[in-house]
Amino acid sequence: MRTLLIVAFLAFVSSTRGESQGVYITDTWNGGFHGHFTLSPSQAVDGWTAHLKFSGAVDKLETWTANLVSSSSDHTEFVLTNKDYDKHIDAGGELKIDFNGRAPGTSAPTATVTIEGVDAGTGTGTGTGTGTGTGTGTGTGTGTGTGTGTGTGTGNPITPAPAKGVAGSKMKYDYGKAMSLSIKFYDAQRSGRLPGNNPIPWRSDSAVNDNGDGHDLSGGWYDAGDHVKFNLPMAWSSHVLTWGLEKFKDAYEGAGQLDMMYDMVKWPLEYFMKCWEPSKQQYWVQVGDGHADHSFWGRPEDMHMNRPAFKITAGAPGSDVAGTTVAALASGYIVFKDKDATFAGKCLENAKSLYTFAKAHPGIYSNSVPQAKDFYGSTSWKDNMCEAAVELYKATQDAKYLSDAKGWFNSGTAWGYSWDDQNVGCQLLLWEATQEAQYKTSVEAFVKSYMPGGSVPYTPCGLAWRDQWGANRYAANAAFVAVTAAADGIGGDSYKKFAMSQMNYILGDNNKHMSYEIGFGNNFPKNLITEERKSCTQSGCVSDGQDSPHQLDGAMVGGPGRNDDYQDNRQDYVKNEVACDYNAGFHSANAGLYHFAVNNQLPPSPSAKC
Repeated sequence: MRTLLIVAFLAFVSSTRGESQGVYITDTWNGGFHGHFTLSPSQAVDGWTAHLKFSGAVDKLETWTANLVSSSSDHTEFVLTNKDYDKHIDAGGELKIDFNGRAPGTSAPTATVTIEGVDAGTGTGTGTGTGTGTGTGTGTGTGTGTGTGTGTGTGNPITPAPAKGVAGSKMKYDYGKAMSLSIKFYDAQRSGRLPGNNPIPWRSDSAVNDNGDGHDLSGGWYDAGDHVKFNLPMAWSSHVLTWGLEKFKDAYEGAGQLDMMYDMVKWPLEYFMKCWEPSKQQYWVQVGDGHADHSFWGRPEDMHMNRPAFKITAGAPGSDVAGTTVAALASGYIVFKDKDATFAGKCLENAKSLYTFAKAHPGIYSNSVPQAKDFYGSTSWKDNMCEAAVELYKATQDAKYLSDAKGWFNSGTAWGYSWDDQNVGCQLLLWEATQEAQYKTSVEAFVKSYMPGGSVPYTPCGLAWRDQWGANRYAANAAFVAVTAAADGIGGDSYKKFAMSQMNYILGDNNKHMSYEIGFGNNFPKNLITEERKSCTQSGCVSDGQDSPHQLDGAMVGGPGRNDDYQDNRQDYVKNEVACDYNAGFHSANAGLYHFAVNNQLPPSPSAKC
């Protein structure tokens, strides 16, 4: 028998977890709030609809575990429905629906939620506000205020079942959720004056006075568990993210994250255009001294050390970092041209002029800026310029860029895909642009080297283990190449299965049965070097062995050793560091797999090895 369950709640900030009934606001910040409600039917259900009605206007509601299907004209009521993978809830099970609300001010409105499609039964629940229940069974409810009612309604909480897929494709892990969480990670990386819709309540303005010879250099992303802004890995990350958005836009639409993705990736693109001064023919490539920064253990909001800025010029070239920035800006033009034509035009204008500068002055930037060498010392520049040229060709259809890219093409099998080795990216982009067999052959050789039986060794539980520094990073980057190649007609299901094997390992198919992405599932690292600024709050820093005071949702840690060995230990920064470039391929690989799920093209998930 179907019933209608109505629960009223008060908007308040609470650290309580594991509520068995109701809807709760758990965080507020200037411009928004975070909350959740739970569904816990006493009998199995297949499909549900929820109506959230707020006491005041909410400019925007965001959710990643439900479909937002409509809103009232006054923005006070929103209708949510189940996704395909969470439509079924077992009897006694629980489904938690998280959401972010965007509204002016620092407090959240009160609201009610009406949930349709919940089968009735006898259950017990506790809620704050006015509670009523109807259906089979007996029970009483209190009046207005805080009360406890026994009768029909929600039951006891359990862990939700694994994601079951979208549009017919089954997923062992919810790649859309992993992708959505990763957006929050990049939002937590922001430097400078944060926007009013900042969704990370423990982050605020920082490094607002960053400058180079008086030129404003505020903004951008902090690199890792530190406060330096390194443009080479930042630009590579931005390019991988915009490339993934271009290829897999429907994944973001399916997850209800398209606007959040645009908002997230626009931040570094705006910063790169600040850094490039065409009238002076100079490009600022780093802000902050890595050694001085690493001696500071605290929040970026509390920094007081000197933050020097470093640039490349005609006499001190760096076509590697400049070329990678061009690739990001040109790709930015492609993804924004139908979203924000003015911004897209600025991206393309800057990409073209920076490319001309980089081509005229080739060289390795870390030779010109030795302060970068100990952290992101570059070894080549032709691979960077190749990616830049192909992206400009895609953006302009000007044959001169394609000719340049072909001249910089390297047919060898790439060691990995990363900020310092972009050869396979160049190969895949050239295949997309030309459909010429030589580029396809190089891409196939790369993916084959990472698949079982290739030259890259595997851990016993199934991670392609390229290097101890960012082991998860290299596996995820190879997965991104594989899913993008599959979308481009190379490899088919075998490439998708390889990508799933790597992403599934990172998300839980490992000997620890844990997720290496923070906030995904119920078991993930708690004691990591984090972007909440080295595990500190306004009142001080935690000691080793204590959990971080803020949860850095979406961050992927470096990962295990060669034998799947891993400890949740802040002192082991090799395995527990997080970084912009660590998340980039991981993020876009999740988008690719979710794209295939949305389009009912995802093959069965490979079996876990542990």
